[in-house]
Order: sequence, then structure tokens, then C-alpha cells
Amino acid sequence: MRGLIEALKAGTLVEALKAPVRRHWPRLRLRTLLLVTFVFVAALPGIGALFLRVYENTLVRQTEAELIAQSAALSAAVGAAWPGAREIRVVPPARGYGDPDMAGGALSTIDLRSTKVLPERPAPLAVAGGASAEARAAAVRAAPVLRVTAGTTLASIRLLDAGGRVLLGPEAGKVYSGVAEIDAARAGAPATVLRRNGDYRPRYRLEWLSRASDLRIHHAAPVVVNGRTVAVLLLSRSPRALFRGLYEDRGKILFGIAAIFAALVVLSGLLSRGIVRPIEALSEATRAVARGGGQVPDVPRTAATEIQALYADFATMAAAIEQRSRYLRDFAHAVSHEFKTPLAGIRGAIEILEDHHEGMAPADRRRFLANIDADAGRLTLLVQRLLELARADVAGRDAGAISDVRLILARVADALGGRGLRVEIEAPEGLVAAAVQAASLEAILTGLVENGRQAGAGQVRLVARKEAGFVVLEVADDGSGIPAADRARVFEPFFTSRRASGGTGLGLPIARSLLEAQGGSIALAEDGPGTRFVLRIPVAGPPSPSPRP
Repeated sequence: MRGLIEALKAGTLVEALKAPVRRHWPRLRLRTLLLVTFVFVAALPGIGALFLRVYENTLVRQTEAELIAQSAALSAAVGAAWPGAREIRVVPPARGYGDPDMAGGALSTIDLRSTKVLPERPAPLAVAGGASAEARAAAVRAAPVLRVTAGTTLASIRLLDAGGRVLLGPEAGKVYSGVAEIDAARAGAPATVLRRNGDYRPRYRLEWLSRASDLRIHHAAPVVVNGRTVAVLLLSRSPRALFRGLYEDRGKILFGIAAIFAALVVLSGLLSRGIVRPIEALSEATRAVARGGGQVPDVPRTAATEIQALYADFATMAAAIEQRSRYLRDFAHAVSHEFKTPLAGIRGAIEILEDHHEGMAPADRRRFLANIDADAGRLTLLVQRLLELARADVAGRDAGAISDVRLILARVADALGGRGLRVEIEAPEGLVAAAVQAASLEAILTGLVENGRQAGAGQVRLVARKEAGFVVLEVADDGSGIPAADRARVFEPFFTSRRASGGTGLGLPIARSLLEAQGGSIALAEDGPGTRFVLRIPVAGPPSPSPRP
């Protein structure tokens, strides 16, 4: 026991019990959790009312069963006291609502929901005449048994002869006439009815909630001796009061209330585990990411399906934000570096001109001014390319973009062919259009061909084909190629091996951004001599006619 207490304090036992629950926890939708909760809460009043109705009906049926059992024993006692009795038979009641598995068993015949409630039992009438000598003798013999039974069970017990005349009871000598249950018993069949209780007076404030508080159960049983009905036993009693029954069964009722509260606690824990805690953890992670730190927590196994999807989306967003932040930091560093060099050259040339303007030779002055102009031109080109890169980075997908690939290839070949460079085209007839702006695709291809020319290529091949929903373009040249150490960096902004000849290192990043905005891509192939780029552009639609190149 001490070890168990220590384990509970340390939390190891609780965690050991939680682990398999987390592993096997089902993926519940948020609306499922809320629906179960709301339905349960909405059903609680109905469940309570139904419980009270069923419980009260059970009390009534139990009271009836007790009266029937008493009448069976008392009819046998009266039959035994009957003069000349040779054969005594106890007539069982009809099954009615009887069910061996229900309260009252096979003896129950009434039900509060469907049994008709009769008016208060009419009073007996004073009729001339008297009972037979046999009946009077049996009444005298059975009187002590009936008196003790009535005092013990608190039931009203009357003994009537076969004609309905009261033998024992407050109305001795009077005759009951036209009473349904007595007439049925005189005919040999036991009967139970529900009647209004004229002596009822409310004793509790909430007694109006009970349907049986102003009712009384009346049961009449025949006394059969030697094969004929010789007397009738009339028993009546009010059913157990609902609130008294609740008090007597308070243990069971308190257990039921505790079970309901336990279910509410479980549902609250389910909502907390499935919704509240995951959202709180995600909110804390959001604030941490906003501060520039933190990380996305693991997806809780007990979270609802929508919450788990929200965690996945948040993780994707946080990764994209981190990637963009890193990109902006690196980009700002590269921009400052690219601008610093020409600005430093311009400032240095200006200082020299200011200090030595009077004694400087005209040729030196023109050289410094040419350097300033060249650096200013590079700054202008950098600004222009940066604007193009910015527009490409923020460009969204143009659903109406369409390009006739064969026509664009022909234009690029016509514009750049010659001057020691041969441009060859390989494109099938009826090639489908590509989902990209024609001007953007032509600018990309022009830049790639110019890169080949500057790398000393004598031939550039432009190959186009359709492949799995994409138009694939290959731009291959036989130039000096890209060194292996630089291949991984060719798409980085400002990376260039031709800085001295005016390269900005922004052409390939712009091309990649333009293609990615349309769902395409560009990659540098690793195989073969020279340089080969592979462009993949989504198909835009049906083939478009174009002239033969």
C-alpha cells in the first residue's frame, strides 16, 4: 500500500495508466464531442422525469403484488375455516402486465400509464336479510387472522359472503352492489383496480409531482371451497408514497446521482482534453512564435480531429514563417553587400575628384567619372532586378495564363540565333499550351540562352514535350558548364560567377519564382557536359495552332 501511495505521489502509476489510453484514443470530431455533450445534458431532465415515473409505477406494482399475496394466504385461511371444507383452491390473478423479470412479477396486473382510474368506491347499502350460518361461523373463526394481518400490513381487509354482504369490517351487515372488483370476485376471478382516495390530504409540498399520491389500490379475491365461490376478500391500501420511497431507497438514488455527476466529470475532461487544453497549448505556441522563438507542440492524441488538423496547419505556417524570415535576413544581408560595393566605389571616386580636381589630368578625370557611371548603372540594374524578383515572389497563380510553347521557342531562336550561337528546337506538332504568361516564359528562356552564350556555348537545344500533366522544357548548351561546387547555389539570390561582366545573380531566382507561382518548377540537371536546365510547367488546355519553326 505504501508503494502504491508513493507511486501515486510520483505520478508514475498515473502516467503508466494514461499511456495506453493515449495510444488507443479514437480520432473524434469536434462536432461529435459537442453533440454527445449537448444531447446528454438535454436528456438529463427527461431521464430524471422518466426515472421518477418508472420508480413510482414500480411502487404501485409492488403494493399490488403485496395485496395479491396477502389475499392468497387469507383466502386459504378463510377456506380452511369454512364449515365442511374439503377442497380449497386459490385462484391466481390474470397475468395482465405481469412479467417475471419486472417488479411484482407475474402477480402485477395494473400500470399507472394505461390502467383506468375509477372513482372512489361506493359505500355499501343497508339491505334486509343476513348472512348464512356457514358464513357467520367462518367469519368468527377467521376474524383473529384477518385482524392481525390488517394491523401488521396496514391494509384495509373486509370479508364478504357470496352475495356481497360484509361479514367482517366496519360496514358489517351491509351489501356492496355494482362494485366492479367485487362483482368479478363473486364470479370467481380476482380483480385489481385503481380508485381515487377520498380521504387523501397532501402532506408534502412536492407531492403534486406524484401521480399515485391520491390513489388507492383495491383488490378483490374469491374464496373457493369445494369448487364454488363462498366468500370474497376485499383488500385495499394506498401505494407507498413516492417521497417516502425515495427516502427508503436513498442509497440507490444517491449512487445514481453520483454516477451522473461522474459522467459529467468524464465529459468535462473529454472536452478539456479534446478542445480546451490543445487550444491553450496552441495559443501559447502562437505567442511564442510571434515573439520570434518557441516551437510548435506535438499534436495531442486526445485532441479532436479538427484540432489535430489545426495543429498541422499551424506547424506548416510556422515553418513557412521561419523560412520566410530566414530568407528575408539572408536577402537583406545580400542586398546590403551588393549595394555596398558600387556605393563604396562611387564615394571613393567622388572623394578623389574633390581632393585632386584641380591637378587631375583630363584622362584620369574621365576614367573616374566612367567608374561612377558604371557603378550607378549597376545600382540601377540591381534595383530593376530586385523589383522584378519582388513581383515574382508575391505573384499569385494566374488562372487565365496560357502560352503557345512552340511559338515562343521559335521567337527565342530567331532573336538569339546567330553571332556564333546555333539555337535548335525540338517540339512535337500539337504540343499543348503551358499555363504561364507568354512574356514571362519568353524572358526565362531568353535569360537561359544568354547564360549559355556567355558561358562560351556554340549550340543551345530547346526541347519541349508533354509529360503527366506538365509541359517539360529542356534548355541544354555545350558551354563550359557550372562548377560542381557552385551547382547547389545557382538559385540563391545574388550568386553569380560573372559579377565582373555585369551579372546580378537574380535571373535564375526570378525564373524560379515566376514558375513556382504557376505551380511549375525549374531545376539544374546533374548529368552530361555543359549546362542543362529542366522546366516543368502545368498544362493550360487543348493544343493551340502555331506555325512551324
